[in-house]
Amino acid sequence: APKDTTKEVTVDTSDGVSVRAWYYPPPEETEPRGSVILIHDLGGSHRSVEPLAKALQAAGYAVVAPDLRGHGTSRLEHLPASQADQAKLLKRPDFEMMSASAGGQKRDQSAVRGDIECVRNWMKQQADAGALVMQPLFVVGSGLGATVAAAWTAADASWRDIATGPQGREVAGLVLISPTFITKGYGISPALAQEHVRTSVPVLVLAGSGDRDATKVFEQLKRHRLKDWFDSRHPVGDEKDSSPVPATEASLMLVANPAAATGDALAVLRSADPRGRGLDPATLLQSFFSIAAERGQ
Repeated sequence: APKDTTKEVTVDTSDGVSVRAWYYPPPEETEPRGSVILIHDLGGSHRSVEPLAKALQAAGYAVVAPDLRGHGTSRLEHLPASQADQAKLLKRPDFEMMSASAGGQKRDQSAVRGDIECVRNWMKQQADAGALVMQPLFVVGSGLGATVAAAWTAADASWRDIATGPQGREVAGLVLISPTFITKGYGISPALAQEHVRTSVPVLVLAGSGDRDATKVFEQLKRHRLKDWFDSRHPVGDEKDSSPVPATEASLMLVANPAAATGDALAVLRSADPRGRGLDPATLLQSFFSIAAERGQ
């Protein structure tokens, strides 16, 4: 069996939360293909998405999967320690802090640094030291994690260039796996309305069968990308509302999986049909990453 090279790291947010994250470095013998921040669903942890992390790691990506605050081993001191599942007690401000990145002119000295921003800062330090290939950077979230991923991508794009160069727009591609439209008052709409997310960054929406929220997210983004979307339910030439471009040319894709799985369960699904490997999320994500990286060149 291959040696487990997973490394646990702890990063501290600007509001004093110690967030634990797991780093899955690409195998030494593989060509580095960039990096992935992988964000679990409400009630999950890095463990619930670990099969996907390891599949992407094996393909040559440096993957970092945090336990969001109030999840897994990232405990919140103001909540009862005996509460087995702190996630149930989280409120909207807790969710907003997960994706926060703001305050001041210089990003590396920002006043507000939430869970994902701190993970990004750790990755950047590793990249600056030559220990990790960070670009292209992809952000993948499932369920609530998809909202956090979209919100952080919007925050990342909001950092203005400074004299020494750009300090935002680092995300080369965004993957939303069964995104929830609103969770405990924390919604994805503001992130989808941010200009870069709305019109520019390549987005893959992965939905299980009958997932209305995922379809709603896709339709909201589709309105601003009329000529370069792809819907796996209506491929090019299929019928009157068919996709205007094939998947390889789309900046926005919806891929519907016939499975009823949602959130982290969908993220780690393995295709039961050997001929249906394209529906395996790990395989699908690698294809999307390649397409998105080419668009960004």
